[in-house]
Amino acid sequence: MRALESGERIVTTGIVLQELLQGFTGAKAHEQIVDRFAAFPLIVPDREDHIAAAVLRNLCRKRGVQVGTIDALLAQLCLRHELVLLTSDEDFNHLAKHAALNVWKA
Repeated sequence: MRALESGERIVTTGIVLQELLQGFTGAKAHEQIVDRFAAFPLIVPDREDHIAAAVLRNLCRKRGVQVGTIDALLAQLCLRHELVLLTSDEDFNHLAKHAALNVWKA
């Protein structure tokens, strides 16, 4: 809420929107999520983001940290755009030990 109220730049990705929509049922929840997320610009990964995400995932795996494909891509987007990742997923904290990912724990 502080970030919204202070006018900080907040962005999301299509995959985050998709995962939210898949996690809730009912037309009302769907409509509310779509409506609320319409205010946030989407950042879109390009070819280099996918390549860098694979490198990041492989690095973590070599160091004993399991990172999912989508999580690696989300982390890479944050790294590329110098964004803070808002999450309640503890996995990103483990990833951040091996990359310069800035995590804001929800």
